This record gives sequence, C-alpha cells and structure tokens, in this order.
Amino acid sequence: MRIAIVSATVLTAFTAAVSAAATLGAGSAAAAEPIGQIDQGRIGLHLNHEETSVLADGPIPAVVTMIVPLSRIGAGLKNDTGIYRDENGGVHASLRQVVSEAASHLDGTVTFYLNAPGTRNGRVMDIYQNWS
Repeated sequence: MRIAIVSATVLTAFTAAVSAAATLGAGSAAAAEPIGQIDQGRIGLHLNHEETSVLADGPIPAVVTMIVPLSRIGAGLKNDTGIYRDENGGVHASLRQVVSEAASHLDGTVTFYLNAPGTRNGRVMDIYQNWS
C-alpha cells in the first residue's frame, strides 16, 4: 500500500512540475500528452521537444531520483545513444543524462511511464528516448 501511495504522489508531483515548467519555458501551447496503458499496468506522459529541453535543464530529474532510486527506473535508449550499457543491458546514467541526451537532438523527446506496483520487475518508472 505504501508503494502505491508513493507512486501516486510521485506521478502527481512529476505531472504538476512538468506542466508548470513546460508552461513557463515553452509557452502556453505546450502540454504534456498523457498516456494510459492500463492493460500493461502503467500510465505516463509524452513530452514534446520543448518540454524535454525544459525538463533536462530543470531540477525535476534530481528531485525524482531523490524519491525513486535509479535501480527502480528503467531506460529505453535509442540504438545510437552515447550512454553506456553494460553487457547485461544495464544503463549506467542518471535520469538527467537520459533526458538531456534526447533534448540534445532537434526532434528529441521523452516518454515517462509510472508502473503499477509489482509490475515490470519492480521498476517504479520507465523513461524512453525518442528521436529520428
């Protein structure tokens, strides 16, 4: 029960912070796109390039990793990433590095998912990089 409450709190805080940062940094037309994958036990947000850039430059990645340990965050990296992956596929980077790498591409975006407790091998959150 505690994990569910913490997960809901993290998502609410993250959504509010991203929305506020995006509105201030990218203008009022920007809006994080909510994603529901209830059949897969997760909900998320897709950020456009401007929102991804604002997120990369702000405090949110550090705040999130103060609450959610890196060992509980999954990262879906693009094939041409510069971020190190070990022989087992483990990602050795901070949340900020994953977001910043996506933001450094002209069309780079990120998608965050908050996973239901007990799903996805115990990961609380997943982030996916997107660019052409």
